[in-house]
Amino acid sequence: MLRFFLYGLAVLSSLAAVGYFTVAAPIADAWYNTVQDESPYEVSERARAVHDTLMGADLHNDLLLWPRNPLRRYDRGHSDVPRLREGGVGLQVFAAVTQSPMGRSYQGTEADALDQIPFLAAAQRWPLRAWTSRLARARYQARKLRRATARDDRLMLLRTRADLDRMLARRADDPAVMGTLLAVEGLHALEGEVANVDTLVADGYRMMSLTHMFDNALGGASTGIEKGGLTDFGTTVLRRLQAHDVTIDLAHASEALVDDVLARTEGPVVVSHTGVRATCDSPRNLSDRHIRAVAERGGVIGVGLWETAVCGPGVAPTAAAMRHVADLVGTEHVALGTDYDGTVSVPFDATGLSLLTEALLSEGFSPREVEQIMGANVVRVLRRTLPPGTPP
Repeated sequence: MLRFFLYGLAVLSSLAAVGYFTVAAPIADAWYNTVQDESPYEVSERARAVHDTLMGADLHNDLLLWPRNPLRRYDRGHSDVPRLREGGVGLQVFAAVTQSPMGRSYQGTEADALDQIPFLAAAQRWPLRAWTSRLARARYQARKLRRATARDDRLMLLRTRADLDRMLARRADDPAVMGTLLAVEGLHALEGEVANVDTLVADGYRMMSLTHMFDNALGGASTGIEKGGLTDFGTTVLRRLQAHDVTIDLAHASEALVDDVLARTEGPVVVSHTGVRATCDSPRNLSDRHIRAVAERGGVIGVGLWETAVCGPGVAPTAAAMRHVADLVGTEHVALGTDYDGTVSVPFDATGLSLLTEALLSEGFSPREVEQIMGANVVRVLRRTLPPGTPP
């Protein structure tokens, strides 16, 4: 009798394991990455005419974290390559998330809070090493994107200015050509080893932020506990990033960390995805002082679509935040950082980006200014921050 009981228990355990590995991650994906309005999306003829001439560039997307093949179209989450193409995106920065504590808030996040990512890694059957190693998680997500570019010859991984120029030249003849850039969200992925910068660069990473939701060994986060500046280790890492011509991303950085990084670097930086305090008062968002500081360096500020970054649903709050940045420092410093698939609520999925074009036109931006905001500003900055590479 005991033998049959143990056999039954083993069967039930196996079924539970199968269910976890096949159902848990897609359920989490659909639960956390919500859309306020479902497609199809309708815009005016004027907005459509302007949007169809644009090449969209988005500075932040977390698609690689989720159980989705980037090349396949899904009816959950915010994005995939088919939906990005339909929305007019020609350059997408894909970020690797390697640690994301549970219980996070804008009031202070503990670095040792229970981490959500091992559960997602296990549920998706990532390599066992990625269940415990933040570096391995970043490397796995890079491989996921490289595999996608290997299977789709119109999807290009950009590492250099030469790659960017090749992508733009190809896109002039074929709008389905899309460039992708790898980013790391928080250099806790280094696991305390400066040499791991070299590993990430070799894997294709060209943009890196120092912190994410919490303070780490490099410095303070905007939602951390101490919110301090650059540490000695952070200074050493920053020098290594500069040696590799890595684009520095100040998203999630504390005010002190932003000041320290700007004092120790030259040239443009980006804030890949953020809101602005003038229209949405949150410690996660940029102050006018830091908006001016980033602009003075020739950088761009990627304003997000998600509800808590812009203090409201719909696309109008994003356009209003972009208007504030443009009025403060000029349209040339405004960009888009959707935070698609970043466990946020957004007004539309990637197919609906023409709605932002319409909202920008309604804010009084000219078609030329909309073109800058939706993509041209990002291209300009990457031409300055990427290493040269081999000319086409």
